[in-house]
Amino acid sequence: MKDTLTIVDNATGKSIELPIRHGTLGPPAVDIGRLYHDLGYVTYDPGFIATASCRSAITYIDGDIGVLLYRGYPIEQLAEKSNFLEVAHLLLYGDLATQTQLDEFTGVIRRHTMLKESLKSFYSGFYHDAHPMAIMVGVVGSLSAFYHDSTDIHNPQHRDIAAHRLIAKMPTIAAASYKHSIGEPFIYPNNNLSYCGNLLHMMFSVPCEEYHVDPLAEKALDLIFTLHADHEQNASTSTVRLAGSSSANPFACVSSGITALWGPAHGGANEAVLRMLEEIGDVKNISKYLARAKDKKDTFRLMGFGHRVYKNHDPRARIIRQMCHEVLQKLGNTNDPLFELALRLEEAALKDDYFIARKLYPNVDFYSGIIYKALGIPTNMFTVMFAVARTVGWVAQWMEMIAEPDQRIGRPRQVYDGIATRDYVSIEKRT
Repeated sequence: MKDTLTIVDNATGKSIELPIRHGTLGPPAVDIGRLYHDLGYVTYDPGFIATASCRSAITYIDGDIGVLLYRGYPIEQLAEKSNFLEVAHLLLYGDLATQTQLDEFTGVIRRHTMLKESLKSFYSGFYHDAHPMAIMVGVVGSLSAFYHDSTDIHNPQHRDIAAHRLIAKMPTIAAASYKHSIGEPFIYPNNNLSYCGNLLHMMFSVPCEEYHVDPLAEKALDLIFTLHADHEQNASTSTVRLAGSSSANPFACVSSGITALWGPAHGGANEAVLRMLEEIGDVKNISKYLARAKDKKDTFRLMGFGHRVYKNHDPRARIIRQMCHEVLQKLGNTNDPLFELALRLEEAALKDDYFIARKLYPNVDFYSGIIYKALGIPTNMFTVMFAVARTVGWVAQWMEMIAEPDQRIGRPRQVYDGIATRDYVSIEKRT
């Protein structure tokens, strides 16, 4: 018996059998490829809530039970035993690297950290207080003008080189965006440092004095990057894939992903957490704001709690929570009331029956924003840090899509809801 779903059009009596595709994990998918051809129908699914746009072997999420897998490995195991660059290799190439493979991959990333000197002058064209994300969109999009020797998307070697360049240069681009926004000189990468150590060094050191990377800050950043490396077919990843389906070069595709990530409903969630905490202002106001969050008529929302995909605990939040407390204990300014407010809000929400019943637990954005602030990273750089981490996932997804033998340009359909055909009226006869 074939695994199909039969669709019958009652108006015409026609029917069609649609194949059901099964993945390794997750719900089956109805292949609707012939629905329009055979019956003349398109599907309507705003936000693509029930639409699988591709087949992928990179990341799997089960939001009902709180599962996140990278290439089959639970995020909990990778967060405990791995590091960001090892995870990057895993996402790109499908398996955990041997020591030799990892050393080679790390060496390649280190060799690509610098930017062309002429590219650095590109920053001077941005206004002094330009948002760092605006700068990143422009600079990353311009990379194909500086590295056009690796833009043949049909050449596997070019794809590898472009992937390595993007992963390696993103921290340098991010740090330079920050330095430009505060009027300080750019700092060259130091390839003796780790991936995250190098980013902290380029952001916070100055030429006139020595800077030492705090090991806990480095560890915390590596953990956040590991947790943010990929997250299945979210808005920015889907944007990268859609742009890539037109055969655009990888630098343009990742720039489009950064643009999508910039939206406050996507990558700006941890910024919203800090703004929410500032609005609450004081520990004594927690009960009042929790009550407001429960009032459906009130516009106030408890940011950093719950998740569109995870209907249970966000598995990343369980991991990052302990790190958040470690960072606050060592690096957090004990005189900053915002940190105390965050911890007390977390405690109150986790004990509140309303939030427990609705499984509105703190998510990864709640904790990452607090960690970033404790590390001295300004709020307007939060989404930039997200983009640095997510570049790995974007590149992995782009490489997977380009290598698909039946890859086609993305072309969603629509339900047209405008005015039907009408005739042109000359301007003197219009009322």
